Amino acid sequence: MLYRPSDLNTLTNRSGPVSSYRAQQLMKADAGYRFGSRHNHLYCNKGIVIPTLKQVLQQFRATDFYIDLKSPDADPYEQAQAIEKVLKEEKAFRRTRFYSTNEAFLNALSEYVQRFESRDETRDILANITMNHHCLIDKRINTQRWYGLELRRKVEVVEKYTLGEARSSSDLVWDHEAMKCFRASGGAHIVLFGIKDEADYQLAKELGADEVMVDSPKYFKNIK
Repeated sequence: MLYRPSDLNTLTNRSGPVSSYRAQQLMKADAGYRFGSRHNHLYCNKGIVIPTLKQVLQQFRATDFYIDLKSPDADPYEQAQAIEKVLKEEKAFRRTRFYSTNEAFLNALSEYVQRFESRDETRDILANITMNHHCLIDKRINTQRWYGLELRRKVEVVEKYTLGEARSSSDLVWDHEAMKCFRASGGAHIVLFGIKDEADYQLAKELGADEVMVDSPKYFKNIK
């Protein structure tokens, strides 16, 4: 099922986690029930339901998809098997690529399923560039790799000392040095998330990001 929030109550007329319902029950939920402003739910009672991955792949056969796996209580291997079954039935291995903040979900996918590099690895590489100007990319590896992370990411830096530790807030921000590092061995495809306004978009464009994920497609429709 393709639904992003952790609780069905965020957008639908149901409540609780997705895993507490069967697929047929979820397909009867009103997916536009709460979508919109507080007193203006434009899509309520319009027959809009939560789609399955299979339905979306069938409806948009010429579209490539990046799919973020957000199923905290799912078994990684059961989920991976279900995903591969759908991709095989729809012949969609080449037009889908999977991302997740949970590395176990990515590791469970078979070699035939395209994926991003783990978020932890991407963040660690960027952190070392930002704070130490040290590039952890192995230049001997010249394979296609996909990285995805926010253009700007707030992190907490922990410094350990003999008598304790110190914590401080910091921002990880992509720059030309970071791009050069990630592309050091060739084959790197970089997608920047959290593009909020035109300034963010122009920075991502200047840095040479391959693609961006914007907060509002409507806002960015006429921005070039």
